[in-house]
Amino acid sequence: MPHYGPEDRAVFETRATELFEVVVTSGGIKDDDPRITGDAESKAAFDLLVRLNLVTLDRAEDLWHAVDPSTVQAQVVTPMGTRGAELLTESGQWARAFSGLAQTWRRSGHTDRGPLTEIRGPDAIGAFLVASVADAEEELLTAQPQGLRDGATIDEAARRDKAALERGVRMRTLYQHSARRSTTTHKYVALVTELGAEVRTLDEFFNRIIIIDRRIAVIPGAGGPATAMVIREPNLLAYLVDMFERTWERGRPFTNRGSADQRDIALEQRQMTIRMLIEGHADPASAKRLGVSPRTYAGYIADLKDEYEAETRFQLGYTMGRLGISGNEPKGGGSES
Repeated sequence: MPHYGPEDRAVFETRATELFEVVVTSGGIKDDDPRITGDAESKAAFDLLVRLNLVTLDRAEDLWHAVDPSTVQAQVVTPMGTRGAELLTESGQWARAFSGLAQTWRRSGHTDRGPLTEIRGPDAIGAFLVASVADAEEELLTAQPQGLRDGATIDEAARRDKAALERGVRMRTLYQHSARRSTTTHKYVALVTELGAEVRTLDEFFNRIIIIDRRIAVIPGAGGPATAMVIREPNLLAYLVDMFERTWERGRPFTNRGSADQRDIALEQRQMTIRMLIEGHADPASAKRLGVSPRTYAGYIADLKDEYEAETRFQLGYTMGRLGISGNEPKGGGSES
């Protein structure tokens, strides 16, 4: 069976098509026509039509006649589709074979530069996370501060985490309370919890971390968001898992939307705002720790001013100090003025 490539198709779509139209409209073309003999410009196009069986020679008249293309198409296209399907199947099998090798390589000591490895660049970090999560067999623990992630990031995480959950990996994710205001985060949480994941939120600030099967942890690097540290040292991993578990215990289930729970969350955010104010943190730093925008944080401060009838922050601080307000009051404790 002859094979036809892109070069043949380029000739077919241009000169061969034009020549075929000539053969059809003229009722045939003589075998000795100068357009299809010798070094004629259309000779290559004519030879292709012959190879494709789109023209046939009537030897009695020495005349080339056109053939119905619908009777020829399957002879050319079907083998290509069959080869394409075979190649797709074979490429998938090769990919699985290489995946097994890659997993063995990543888990071996040859890939490590000691217990800590630095990764630089968002693309490199993303590629490492995709590969590592794809290797997860038992458990994913993730903490995502400032949970108002953009839609593209959420979509990428959803695809990655969905695949892990569908193959039986357990997953727990921790956000800040502010993530509850994000529509995209709500959609993500609905997807993963339906597949068995657990998601909680917390008022306090924490750093980003991903722990995979308790054998690898990925944390932010000192160089900012474009760097990450990969930790494989067992003692450090045990410490990080313990920190996650303690933080997880203080979190509130994301799926609980009861009015009482929402009031508790609002109270916790209010108390943290008070603590940030009393400790004298700048607004951008306080907003970051709460996981909200500076504008939203300024709104929290304005609400406190209204609540304590203060015109300035100084008056607000003085009033709260006089009343003994610290932001650490037990739930249910009032702020009587």
